[in-house]
Amino acid sequence: MSEIVLILKSKSEQETHAIGYRIGTLLKSGDIICLTGDLGAGKTVLTKGIARGLGVKEDVTSPTFTLIHEYMGRIPLYHFDVYRIGSIEEMEDLGYEEYFYGSGACVIEWASQIRELIPKDHLWIEIRTKGENEREIRLSGTADRFLQAMKEWETK
Repeated sequence: MSEIVLILKSKSEQETHAIGYRIGTLLKSGDIICLTGDLGAGKTVLTKGIARGLGVKEDVTSPTFTLIHEYMGRIPLYHFDVYRIGSIEEMEDLGYEEYFYGSGACVIEWASQIRELIPKDHLWIEIRTKGENEREIRLSGTADRFLQAMKEWETK
């Protein structure tokens, strides 16, 4: 299985949200979405779009202090923020495996903090700030479904 990289540009929160929405429409049980980027880059905005793409109706907020929020859409969405995780043991205490290998999809903000726990098949998204509202959203993945979708995005 090879890895493909796709770089998307966003000029507003609405465009970042729309990219997330598109990703959310593709998600299936067991999918892992890893998000990285500076503070304020748009990880939570992208996650809100992903949630809408999954059909989540409630307001999505960053789980910075609770570490995980659960939302119900066409499948469950498990939204992690591991910025404050001090050790892998803390993730084990959370029971992360039940989420990663369960019936829903996971979005993990600050995923580089727990890189060694990330399953082999995932979609890695790095958001880079390029200006006040401009973002570069770099998607890389190994899951075949994401590879195919990303190839289709490139041709549009």
